[in-house]
Amino acid sequence: MGRRCDVLSKGTTRIHINMLFELRGLSWSTNKRTLSVLICIVCCIHSGKSQTCTDGFTYDRRARQCIDIDECRTLPDPCRGDMQCVNQNGGYLCIPRGLYSQSYARNSPRSYPEPSYPEESYPDRSLGYSEPLIPNVPPVEAGPGPGPGPSYPIVSRSTPCILGYTLGADGTCVDVDECEAESHQCNPTQVCINTAGGYTCSCTEGYWLVGGQCQDIDECRYGYCQQLCANVPGSYSCSCSPGFLLNSDSRTCQDVDECETNPCSHGCLNTYGSFMCTCDEGFELASDGTTCNDLDECSFSDFLCQHTCVNTPGSFSCICPSGYYVYEDGRSCEDLNECESGNNTCTTAQVCFNFQGGYTCLDPLRCDPPYIELSENQCMCSAENPACRERPFTILYRHMDLSSGRSVPADIFQMQATTRYPGAFYIFQIKSGNEGREFYMRQTSNISATLVLSRPIKGPKTIVLDLEMVTVNNVINFRGSSIIRLTIFVSEHPF
Repeated sequence: MGRRCDVLSKGTTRIHINMLFELRGLSWSTNKRTLSVLICIVCCIHSGKSQTCTDGFTYDRRARQCIDIDECRTLPDPCRGDMQCVNQNGGYLCIPRGLYSQSYARNSPRSYPEPSYPEESYPDRSLGYSEPLIPNVPPVEAGPGPGPGPSYPIVSRSTPCILGYTLGADGTCVDVDECEAESHQCNPTQVCINTAGGYTCSCTEGYWLVGGQCQDIDECRYGYCQQLCANVPGSYSCSCSPGFLLNSDSRTCQDVDECETNPCSHGCLNTYGSFMCTCDEGFELASDGTTCNDLDECSFSDFLCQHTCVNTPGSFSCICPSGYYVYEDGRSCEDLNECESGNNTCTTAQVCFNFQGGYTCLDPLRCDPPYIELSENQCMCSAENPACRERPFTILYRHMDLSSGRSVPADIFQMQATTRYPGAFYIFQIKSGNEGREFYMRQTSNISATLVLSRPIKGPKTIVLDLEMVTVNNVINFRGSSIIRLTIFVSEHPF
C-alpha cells in the first residue's frame, strides 16, 4: 500500500537536488545522508495520505486496509429517543429497541484476536536503502473475534486482487462469496445475495426494506384479491364469500350454481352468490328457505265454498251435500235434478218430482168420491150430484219446493181466476194447512192473489195448503168455490 523510499535514490529527483546544490557552490557532502532520510520520510507520509476509502470506512495504516467505522461508538448520541444504534458495514441504523434486541452477530460468535505489530527498528539509511521499508505485519485471517470478519479480502502488497476477490490456487482472482462465508453485514431480517466483488442485502418476496429492516408487505391494501383477502407474513391469501368458488388463479371468484345440487323441495332460482327457492301454487316457503309448506286455503275465508271446503296439497276443493253438485265455478252448489238425469227410483206409474236437494215419487192422481178425475191433476165434483152442493167445484193439485232459511216476506205462489162472469167477484183465502201461520194471501187484483211466506220455515218437511178461490155473483145469487191443493216440499238448508 505504501511507497518505498529508496525510489528517490534511483529517480531523477535526487540528481536534480544534487545538481542544484553544486551550482550554488555549497558543500553538502556532510549533510547529504541526513537530507535523504528526511526526504524519504516526507515521501512516505505523503504516500500514506494518498490512500482513500469510501464513506463509512477509514484506512488503517498498520493493517494496510480499509476498516469499518463504528459510528455507534465514535459518534456522540447517534440515535435519539428510544432508538438503538446498530452498526452496519459502512454505516449504522437506528432501530426501535422493541424490534431488535440482539446484536447482528451470527449464531456462533467468533472472536478475532487483535493483530500484534512488533516494534520496528529503523537502521541507518544514510548510505542508501538496501532493504524495503515494510512493517512486519502478520497476516489477518478470518477467525473468532468480537464480530464478523471483513466482507472483503485483506489488501497488502502481496495480494494483486481488488477488493471482493481473492487469489485462487491457479493464481487468478476469484470472487469471495461473503454470503457463504457469513462474512456479510446483513441483519437477521435480510437475505444476503452474493455479487461480483461484493454482496447485497435484500428482502425476500413479500417484504420490503424500511429503515434497514425487512417489513411485511400488506398485499391486501392493493386489491390483489377480488373478494376476501387475508395478509400473512411474506404473502397473502385470497378467499371468496359464501356462494362463490376460488378460481385456479387463486385471486378471482366465480359464482356457484347451488341449484345443481337440488337444495329446494320445489323450484330453485340461482342468483349471484346465492340462490332462491320457489314454491308451486298453493304452497308457501318455510322458515328454512328451502322446503315448501301447503297453504290451507280453507282457513282464509268462510265464503270460499258455498257448502264445504276441503284442503288438498297445494289447492282446495269444494263439496256439496247429497242432492247437489259442484257448479262450473268450482265453488257453488247446484241442485241435482234426479228426475231429469234418471237417477231416481220412481216407477213408470209414478211421477218424479224434483226439489232442492232431493226428489219424490208422486203416485197417480186418485180422486175421492164424489169427485171424479177431470185431468191428470184435477178432480171435479159435478153440480148435478147432490153430494157436491157443499163442496168445492174443482180441486187442482200443484206441487212446489221451498228451501229452508229463505228470507221473508216472500211471494211464493200466485193463483188467478180463469173464467170471469158478469157481476161476479172473487175472494182468495187459505182454507186449511196454515196452522203455523207461516203464510197469508194477498189479493193483487179482482181476479188474482199471491201466496206470501211470512215466517221462515225449517225443513225438511212437507206442507199441504188448500188455497180457495170463492166466486160470488149477487145478480144470480150464486156462490161457488175452487181449490188448489198446493203441496210444498221444504228442503233442509244445506249452506
